[in-house]
Amino acid sequence: MKTIVIHSVIWVCIFFMHRLTAQEDQTLDYQIAQLEEKKQKVTDEEREALKLEVQQINQRLEREEISTERAQTLKNKAAEKHALNIENKIAILENTIELLKREGTVDLNMQTNNIEIGFGADDDQGDILFGIKYNSGNQKKVIYDRRTYGDPVLAFGLNNAIIEGVSLDDSPYKIGGSRFFEIGWAWRTRVFKNSNFLRLHYGISFQFNGLKIMDNQYFVIENDQVRLKEFDRELKKSKFRNDNLVFPLHFELGPSKLKKNKDRIRYSIHNQFRLGLGGYAGLNLSTRQKLKYEVDGENVKEKLKRNYNTSNFIYGLSAYAGFDGVQLYVKYDLNPIFKDAAIAQRNISLGLRFDLD
Repeated sequence: MKTIVIHSVIWVCIFFMHRLTAQEDQTLDYQIAQLEEKKQKVTDEEREALKLEVQQINQRLEREEISTERAQTLKNKAAEKHALNIENKIAILENTIELLKREGTVDLNMQTNNIEIGFGADDDQGDILFGIKYNSGNQKKVIYDRRTYGDPVLAFGLNNAIIEGVSLDDSPYKIGGSRFFEIGWAWRTRVFKNSNFLRLHYGISFQFNGLKIMDNQYFVIENDQVRLKEFDRELKKSKFRNDNLVFPLHFELGPSKLKKNKDRIRYSIHNQFRLGLGGYAGLNLSTRQKLKYEVDGENVKEKLKRNYNTSNFIYGLSAYAGFDGVQLYVKYDLNPIFKDAAIAQRNISLGLRFDLD
């Protein structure tokens, strides 16, 4: 009886070892089949990437951006690059298959792991890479053709007002002391599918337009009219400011550099000329006047926050031109500063604009 039990146990162990070996063989065959399929997929992907790259080159040739000779050179380089990609990637897969056959197991995800070494170069996520970066196979998917970007916008400079019948030389506002400041967020969207020469640049901004009043004057409201009046004491400072919330929209023109590989298309406008033409519309959020003077040897500061019959709806024209993220910027309000004024005044600004991309 004891002998029968021992033999039974031995046969059961042999049976399960045989089943386990059969399962391992099936798993090994399945992994090899997966790698063989990937070899064909690599070839198809590289051929499709080459096809797209050649189409881009042909489009540049049609737009006369490059010569026929340059186009052929680019096509030859693209064909050579993708042929080498196919050769190298298939070699990696074939070596993995041989390792799998020899060792019986291998991490099939290891070829998706990636080590990048760079000194100021763009990595595959669009970041600037200094040093070494290790990427696992579970990466965030990169958008192939990203047409819209968003970045902060900052602008500042000189401010003044265009007054009917009055030249800037005779303006009651000090040119050097009247300033504007603007901060906001803007998106840039490529208009055409295969060209980045024309973009829409739009967003939301806060504008602060200040006027420094000269000749010891300040603003008063008399008979529903806003006018300048001499202050009864000597003013050390007299400033007037409008705070606006506006929505700018510009058509932006300028060249760009095409960066393309099998994973993505990117158009770079870094170190390129930009010209923007458009305008803005929005609302006046607040109006205030600041007065600083002296009474009996003591400094007095008054902050007068009133309506001053200013326009509630703000709209105007604006333009900018420059290289990379720094541009010369001008904007002009089409709406008058004060509603129903006997003499219309319209705000005008000139300064620098920064795209903080």
